[in-house]
Amino acid sequence: MPIDTSRRALALGTAALALLPTTVRAEPALRLPNMPLHDPFMVADDGAGLYRLYTSNIARLSGTPGLGVMMYVSRNLLNWKKPRCVFQAPTTAWFKGGAWAPEVHQWRGRWLIFATFHDEAALLPPVGKRKPYRRGTILAVADSPEGPFTVVRDGEPVAPKELMTLDGTLYVAPDGRPWYVYSREWLQVGDGAIEALPLTDDLAAAGPRRTLFTASQAPWADGKKQPEGDLAYVTDGPQLFTSKTGQLLMLWSSYDKNGYVQSQARSKSGTIEGPWEQLPPLVRHDSGHGMLFHRFDGQLMMVVHRPFKNARGKLYEMRDAGDRLEIVRQRTDLDGDPEPLSL
Repeated sequence: MPIDTSRRALALGTAALALLPTTVRAEPALRLPNMPLHDPFMVADDGAGLYRLYTSNIARLSGTPGLGVMMYVSRNLLNWKKPRCVFQAPTTAWFKGGAWAPEVHQWRGRWLIFATFHDEAALLPPVGKRKPYRRGTILAVADSPEGPFTVVRDGEPVAPKELMTLDGTLYVAPDGRPWYVYSREWLQVGDGAIEALPLTDDLAAAGPRRTLFTASQAPWADGKKQPEGDLAYVTDGPQLFTSKTGQLLMLWSSYDKNGYVQSQARSKSGTIEGPWEQLPPLVRHDSGHGMLFHRFDGQLMMVVHRPFKNARGKLYEMRDAGDRLEIVRQRTDLDGDPEPLSL
């Protein structure tokens, strides 16, 4: 009986497909509503045509166990690839938890991760009934924004280790001098602050720290009553931005009576030293830790997480108004929100 070659070819083709290695099978694209992330940070790599979105490592998503930083990648801010771990923290370091608020910056031809870690068992001197413990932002370095990153200075924090700090960021002044700007934890000081520390060229502390402002200076900030009878105010997520007119602005977050808030401040002097004045918030609705980046077409963007728990990334087109930042619109077509949310 003659062979039905069309049926045979179909059978052979199906068998061949079944034998293909899984690595060549197309993975379904991720979108922001399905991407757990907290404290997002975006690097837009125009040369590679890639947006790299960094957040704390989640082992079940990246496939890499332990503390660290993972990275999602996209070409269009809509479809994202499965995350992979770009920094796996050493198990021999002083910290036992964290990997919060990773930021990735290029400095002197190399790439740096700033990420916050802590050890709740490493107690610092008590403050009243409060028991602060070691928390600080460390540095890790790589030759590529895709890692692998390795710790700098044995993982010791940039700020003095006796300070409970978090969410460190890099700011380079017009004279080329690097500054380390970070949040001072309310658990140690009550009224959380944003502080700045001048750095050497190898990003080590190079002078006394300066308090730029405290959370309670924002008229919308809500203090939470503590056992000592005082109020605790939170400062999170500073990021510096120089406007088109040379005005120095800062994104930062705290809480109002209804939840997390994304706000901004402005330096009256135009320098990191300030004094700083508080501007009206940009986004409420339990949103915050906003970070700015430029889309490949030049459009200024901001990514925030919302809500604070079980957070997802939300994207906003922004306007540089010279003396402040303004929201143009939320990109609900990219971030999956049913309707736009700003103030």
